[in-house]
Amino acid sequence: MDFSPWVLFTDIGLISLLLLVGTIIRAKVKAIQQIFLPASIIAGILALAFGPNGLGWLPFSDQMDTYPGILIAVIFGTLPLLSPRIDWNAIKTRVGSMWSYSQLAMVLMWGGGLLFAMLFLNPFWDGLHDGFGLLLAAGFVGGHGTAAAIGDTFAQSGWEEAKSLAMTSATVGIISSITIGILFIKRGSSKGQTSFLASFSELPNELRTGLIPPESRVKSETDTVSSISIDPYVFHLSIVTIIALGGYYLSELGEKLLPNVAIPAFSLAFLVGLLIKKILNSTNTDKYVSTAVVDRISGSATDILVAFGIGSISISVVLDYAVPLLLLFIFGLFYAFVFFSIFSKRFFEEYWFEKGIFTWGWTTGTVAMGMALLRIVDPDSKSRTLDDYGLAYIPIAPVEILLVTFAPILVLNSQGWIFVSIVAAFSLIIYFMAVRYKWLTRSNVTK
Repeated sequence: MDFSPWVLFTDIGLISLLLLVGTIIRAKVKAIQQIFLPASIIAGILALAFGPNGLGWLPFSDQMDTYPGILIAVIFGTLPLLSPRIDWNAIKTRVGSMWSYSQLAMVLMWGGGLLFAMLFLNPFWDGLHDGFGLLLAAGFVGGHGTAAAIGDTFAQSGWEEAKSLAMTSATVGIISSITIGILFIKRGSSKGQTSFLASFSELPNELRTGLIPPESRVKSETDTVSSISIDPYVFHLSIVTIIALGGYYLSELGEKLLPNVAIPAFSLAFLVGLLIKKILNSTNTDKYVSTAVVDRISGSATDILVAFGIGSISISVVLDYAVPLLLLFIFGLFYAFVFFSIFSKRFFEEYWFEKGIFTWGWTTGTVAMGMALLRIVDPDSKSRTLDDYGLAYIPIAPVEILLVTFAPILVLNSQGWIFVSIVAAFSLIIYFMAVRYKWLTRSNVTK
């Protein structure tokens, strides 16, 4: 099929239809409500089942696996616009435990997944790519966005199967995040470990159906510019698109200047976003950019990315790697469980369950999944988990960008052990900081 604007329009129309179907299914099917499955996941599964990689009933184009690479540049480009100013004193004094705990959870997933594969998978499966272990963190910690980024980076270097495998990792992670997380919450509430949830049956109906009634809706600031001049959503979409486009052109320029080094467009989009943020702040025009609208654009791009990403998975490729993938996922889930059940009690003297279940959500799925689980156990945000994580993420974000950018580059240059060593050294530094500043306690929390 020759690609054209109408083909693009058809792809978007079909995925939009499936997203609406997913929303209806979530709102009406009790079984889906019980596991809190997002509409984007449902849409992706339907696209996989009925699209070109399944029954072939839906006429998606052969560009399905390209869209996630574009959308992740949009998502990463919005991050600087959504970030508040850094308050280092608050990070050190108030959220040191959250920062050290979250940073360790992230970097050790990246290094631990690669180390696990190098020791227990690569030696026993002929032809297994050296970067196979990175697929764990790409999908679990990163979600479908990072999975798209890592998959594209490896695909540019000849490992085309990485796209499907990374998306599979993200899909398994996000489903495990919410389904196993719900089991943890049910068990925790019955044992009195939750601070604000006495019973799982107390949950409001909108959390189950995904539909918010009029009286529970929250208004957000959108009209920062007059629609007489330009529609506010077009204004914000233009800014975000320019940032993503700048990342793409810088990536193309980088390939010409450094042919042997592939710098992903999403990483450069993040840098362009930082530049745009600096310009807005220095010209005092940042007040015209609504973080609420930018956040909605980012969230929309994420939903569409998830749906397209799952729909583009090649089932045959996944089956070819079934056994090593299964072992890698089991290791990843065990790792996340250890952080939730053991380390959260040692890093947090109060509200360990709430902060731990939030971290379980994003170390196996996405921050959105962590927020969904947190809202179940802490509907009024009394634990301040999100506030603390929002501050803690400011110094975490650059580390995440470095990991996503340079981890595959080091592996592709046969320097996987160097990457693991860097992660180990960095983790030790964080651990000793946590001990020194008493962010980490040696005693175990009983409740």
